[in-house]
Amino acid sequence: MPSLFMDCFSGASGDMIVGALIDAGADFDAVRAGLLSLGVSGFDVSADKVDKHGIRATQFRVLEEEHHHHPHRHLRHVLEIIDKGDLPDTVKADSGAVFTRIAECEAAVHGTTPEKVHFHEVGAVDSIVDIVGAHLARHLLGVDDVVSSPLAVGSGTVKCAHGVMPVPAPATALLLEGIPSYAGEADGELTTPTGAALVSHWAREYGVMPMMKVAAVGYGSGTRDLPDRANVLRVFLGEFVEALAATEPIVVVECNVDDMTPELLAPLLGDFLGAGARDVFLTPILGKKGRPAYLITVLCDEEKLSDIAAVFFRSSTTLGVRIRHERRICLERTWEDVETAWGPVRVKAGRFGDETCRYAPEFDDCQAVAARASVSVLRVYQEALAAALLKDKK
Repeated sequence: MPSLFMDCFSGASGDMIVGALIDAGADFDAVRAGLLSLGVSGFDVSADKVDKHGIRATQFRVLEEEHHHHPHRHLRHVLEIIDKGDLPDTVKADSGAVFTRIAECEAAVHGTTPEKVHFHEVGAVDSIVDIVGAHLARHLLGVDDVVSSPLAVGSGTVKCAHGVMPVPAPATALLLEGIPSYAGEADGELTTPTGAALVSHWAREYGVMPMMKVAAVGYGSGTRDLPDRANVLRVFLGEFVEALAATEPIVVVECNVDDMTPELLAPLLGDFLGAGARDVFLTPILGKKGRPAYLITVLCDEEKLSDIAAVFFRSSTTLGVRIRHERRICLERTWEDVETAWGPVRVKAGRFGDETCRYAPEFDDCQAVAARASVSVLRVYQEALAAALLKDKK
């Protein structure tokens, strides 16, 4: 079955998601028929090609009758509407789960219960259409696995039923809990509550685009025109391809410094490792003014990013850092104890599939054993390595 990668470089909203999936091949007529079966009067839908900063995208619109009244609905009203639709059971269940999650976040913000939440904007027909339409378009494409990039949420403020709110709005912020997101450079709201709810419900993982065989690319247009970029959501439809070995996400944080002495640089390595870095290294470079400089590179997990940034700013002279989200392939590692003529040494074994292809004696162990026995570290290292290789052959 197809898989989907969502590239949310300009945020995400319900209409952008539906538009992108239609652009990638979901049958618009089937989407429209399913939405009209909800039995809600006063609307129709369209999907038109538009130009967004040179990118041809599909803009999904809800066309509402003029002066049509939209009541403020509670959760049970929305769930009843979804249940009455001529829709696949999975579409009904997932659409209901998304609205329930939104209700829970709205209730937490306003200090009430999900059952008593007035949905306001989200309860309006366009949001019901966006959420149901997104699930129906996904069902029509047969998508069973979704990975998303971190979400751009925007900055500044946004007007809503409760007045002017900071971006991301309080409910959106709760919907984004545990999800990588960032403000970006655009002013205003880029990720809406419906967008955040849909992406968080669908995506099993967040990061850069995984290795995949792409069958189709779709662009869904937002309603705003941004001054310096296309306000679109891009999706890649295809098949995720397994690498030769399992990959894992990693964050690369780095900066250049040309005004730190070697004695100040040396403690940085220990500071970064103490803050949870996976690895850290210094590379001699030539700076922009012809000065000898160093590139400081740190590898860390996403959850350690704030701690690593704090070390950069507290313990180095840099004024900023660069951040990249990448993936890496690592051998499966285990520890084994081997005996040498002078004492035991731990050896790290690296496995690729069913094959052990690397052995590395622990240097600290070799150094300690060598010091106690008054022999060279090299002799201890070589004997430990030989013992590990001999053990592997048995």
